[in-house]
Amino acid sequence: MSTRTLVSPAALARPRGRAIYWSVFSGVVLLFALAFLFPVYWMVTGAMKSPDEVTQTPPTLIPKHWHLTGYTDAWDLMQLPQHLWNTVVQAAGAWFFQLVLCTAAAYALSKLKPAFGKLILGGILATLMVPAQALVVPKYLTVADLPLIHTSLLNDPLGIWLPAVANAFNLYLLKRFFDQIPRDVLEAAEIDGAGKLRILWSIVLPMSRPVLGVVSIFALVAVWQDFLWPLMVFSDTDKQPISVALVQLSQNIQLTVLIAAMVIASIPMVAMFLVFQRHIIAGISTGSTKG
Repeated sequence: MSTRTLVSPAALARPRGRAIYWSVFSGVVLLFALAFLFPVYWMVTGAMKSPDEVTQTPPTLIPKHWHLTGYTDAWDLMQLPQHLWNTVVQAAGAWFFQLVLCTAAAYALSKLKPAFGKLILGGILATLMVPAQALVVPKYLTVADLPLIHTSLLNDPLGIWLPAVANAFNLYLLKRFFDQIPRDVLEAAEIDGAGKLRILWSIVLPMSRPVLGVVSIFALVAVWQDFLWPLMVFSDTDKQPISVALVQLSQNIQLTVLIAAMVIASIPMVAMFLVFQRHIIAGISTGSTKG
């Protein structure tokens, strides 16, 4: 059975049809590329303009005079190295704890079949229906006075790490992927004498690289772009992440310097996407399993 397309193979076989097809296709791709890249270009070049030029009307597409002082001033005046390091520490810790605990919980619910497993999973998924804003106050009270040990996690990275562990969406995403792993593969490992942890480490995790990459992206981006919760946890300016520091330190900063700081703050996320893009694309088909 032939596949139906917008353009028939006979039309594509003709030189005129092929030329029209590729012209339209190239034009559409170019328009989408411009739509996505033009805001990036506008932000990068905006930091290279003078303060008067960046606010003038009508705006200039290309800076009249190229200035790199906006980036150097942003790096020094807004203490970007320190705040970027704070963000890296907070995001890396949240990613590590979330990946370890969510993976262990998803593996237990999917393959170990604990008692009341479906009830536990249902309770976890029910938390997705609770608005995040409704949890801010209880979460803050818990972090400010940790139960049982009565210690405060304010101005401490643990105040970011521990709440990030309880991510029901990533846990469910991992469980659904583990459900697709053939039971025969795990039973063969059990026959060879592998224990539950050995199966998880040597078989399940290597087969789950696509979904682990997707979960890693979600975990890192969630912490990197979060504003409200880090603002409540970190009252000490020196410990604030970049998302909070850009707002707190932007009161007496020139617009070009602030734009430059935003460009610098976005570079790690862009770099992370370029590194993990293969895993992101592979994670789209998380329901498939390679043998």
